[in-house]
Amino acid sequence: MSITTKVGDHGTTFLFSGEEVAKDCPRTEAYGDIDELVSILGIARAQSEKPEVRETVFWIQVELFVVATELATETSSLALVRERMDARRVASLDERRERLERQITMPRGFIIPGGTLAAAVIDHARTVARRCERKAVGLARSGMIDNPDLLIWLNRLSDFLWLLARFEEGEATVLKP
Repeated sequence: MSITTKVGDHGTTFLFSGEEVAKDCPRTEAYGDIDELVSILGIARAQSEKPEVRETVFWIQVELFVVATELATETSSLALVRERMDARRVASLDERRERLERQITMPRGFIIPGGTLAAAVIDHARTVARRCERKAVGLARSGMIDNPDLLIWLNRLSDFLWLLARFEEGEATVLKP
């Protein structure tokens, strides 16, 4: 079986739930940005020398597959989805954020990304996470998704990634002069 199906040669693709949509529809754009975020986080995971950061980034990548699947599924077909973003997942992200906040000294001032390569990549991921959140908010406003926990999780992810970047770079954090 080839990776090239030729299904998308005319500018369409199929959602997880089976509907054919344009490749540039808002839903496809949203889960495509999640895919980009997962890949950027893969670079961060490969660059980090801290086992805790690598494990945490891997956890986020797996959670993002849950987000992407939900974004790629019409609301009427969500019964097809095994896992969805829920309050338990939001609480898990919050618990991890609280642990990170206890482990780092909060910098005073604006951060200039690039204290370490892995931290800079995590900061890049943070900005893409914010874009993902904006796209998901647009889908929610248009009635294409109806899961407030998904929006909450994406909103909190960017803060979490900011903290993770600070943890990754440690003393190498660069403050704006």
